[in-house]
Amino acid sequence: MILIPMKKIFLRLLALAVLTVAAAGAGAWWFAHQALVLKQPVIDFTIQRGANMRQAAIAIEASGVAVQPTLLYWLARLSGKAELIKAGSYEVHAGITPWLLLLKLSSGDVSQGELLLVEGWNFRQVRAAIEAHPFLEADTVGLSDREILSRIGAAYEHPEGLFFPDTYLFDKRSSALALLARAHHAMQARIDEAWATRAPGVPLSSPYEVLILASIIEKETGRPEDRGLVASVFANRLRIGMRLQTDPTVIYGLDADFDGRLRRRHLDTDHPWNTYTRAGLPPSPIAMPGRDSLRAAVNPDKSDFLYFVSRGDGSSEFSRNLIEHNRAVNKYQRGGAGG
Repeated sequence: MILIPMKKIFLRLLALAVLTVAAAGAGAWWFAHQALVLKQPVIDFTIQRGANMRQAAIAIEASGVAVQPTLLYWLARLSGKAELIKAGSYEVHAGITPWLLLLKLSSGDVSQGELLLVEGWNFRQVRAAIEAHPFLEADTVGLSDREILSRIGAAYEHPEGLFFPDTYLFDKRSSALALLARAHHAMQARIDEAWATRAPGVPLSSPYEVLILASIIEKETGRPEDRGLVASVFANRLRIGMRLQTDPTVIYGLDADFDGRLRRRHLDTDHPWNTYTRAGLPPSPIAMPGRDSLRAAVNPDKSDFLYFVSRGDGSSEFSRNLIEHNRAVNKYQRGGAGG
């Protein structure tokens, strides 16, 4: 029997271990830098909050990325990135490698959706846009307007005008309710800002009245440069107790009964939003006002105008009395109803 000295055995085992580690390292490097096969050119997946690396790897494979979850998990462990992954929605393209995928997960390079809420939209339009968005979780579907307000913590009876028109970016698969909450908080901040900077003598008694008047200004303004004068007409009327007589409020109150043409009988039919039959502001906003309309509501131009009528090109003709106004109506609308 040939006896091999223990030292040689140790050296051989050490060499074998080194070779094994080297082979494993080479294999890991090769795996880390091989382009992964995707079922589609672009794949979206979501890592849920609280998910660990094993769960993330399984979710990635299930989304259509051809990666072995166990290998991806061990690559993350060996590279020290397993504890660094961040929740969110991700987008990967053809050519992505396991290593680039881990860099994306550990840096929180999430993909984002985008939604534009347009100045002058009503809440029905807001809901339609949100619930049709492909990257938002439609958790408002089936809820009443009041249930939505309750869930986002909005202490109002009516949802109209409570959301600030802007472009909102969000992680894909985000909650529609969460986006509405953001838009509501944004509007609350703008209302508070407007109320704090109101001019002395503005005939408004609360921030909510600012929102109501601003929504009317938003719907009545064809050109931005007219906004301050439009606001002055409404402020002047409110000061003297004159009815606002603004068509957009009547149209809002008609809702589905409005066929696109406002008739005299509509102006004569009383309802809470008919500012031809009722004095003062309507009970709620009629749309989402932008920042400029909010500012105009609390800082209208100084004028003695009480009337205005559209010239047909987006601008308005302003008048001080009914005689001037009727002349303007005959000139620009040939007898049509004016503002």
